[in-house]
Amino acid sequence: MTTESATFKPALSTVQRRGGRLVSALIVVTAIAAWQAATVFGRLENWLLPSPWDVLVSFTKPDTQNLILDNVWVTVEEALIGFATCLVIGVGLAAAMAAWRTLRSGLYPLLIASQTVPIIAIAAILVVVFGYGLAPKIVVVVLFSFFAVTVNVLDAVQSLDPELPGLLRSLGASRWDILRTARIPAALPGFFTGARLAVTYSVAAAVYSEWVGATGGLGYAVIQAANQFAEAQVFALVVVMALLGLAGFGAVTLVERLCVPWLRRDTYA
Repeated sequence: MTTESATFKPALSTVQRRGGRLVSALIVVTAIAAWQAATVFGRLENWLLPSPWDVLVSFTKPDTQNLILDNVWVTVEEALIGFATCLVIGVGLAAAMAAWRTLRSGLYPLLIASQTVPIIAIAAILVVVFGYGLAPKIVVVVLFSFFAVTVNVLDAVQSLDPELPGLLRSLGASRWDILRTARIPAALPGFFTGARLAVTYSVAAAVYSEWVGATGGLGYAVIQAANQFAEAQVFALVVVMALLGLAGFGAVTLVERLCVPWLRRDTYA
């Protein structure tokens, strides 16, 4: 590759990224404008569908602020503990399935089947068994999120050239050397892909579990606000949920860029 083409490629990539952000911003602005127009020209009551302005004003009200502050950390705790647990379980299952083909053949269909069960049904059963505490929420988050980690890590490990470990052994590499220099780097892209999905699923799963039975959390707060016909508060809480998911996604992406810099160069450079 010539110097000019090497310089042009990052420049083109930067333009593409900025263009993508502009398109995203335009879509969001258009959607909000259409929403505002529908509430104004459709003359919809605030309790039926609040306008974006009503939702924004709701954030400035003390009762909404207190409702968010009293419940957001409950959901964050459930999502974080469940996310960390699903990473451990997901990576462990992927490693075991990659090492033993018989286990992989027997376990993979069960993993797929586990994702076909409605999360609300699982949450309802767990609440009956474990009560309204933290345990059922974490179990729901793990069941909802670990699949993405397991499948992506397993696919990444299996994409490793099967001749590479043998080549490294012929050069005198130990099992630890092969794990450190070949298998872990091969698994990292899949790990972070699964982690990005899992961290967003974790927030959603925590909220779902709170809808079924809880004494706190954003899902619990949504039910409380909806029962009082405070629809602006409901939408404000939904915005907070979305921001939590985006924050988690951004945090995982940042860690990925620090841990897998070569993947970032291949993708964006």
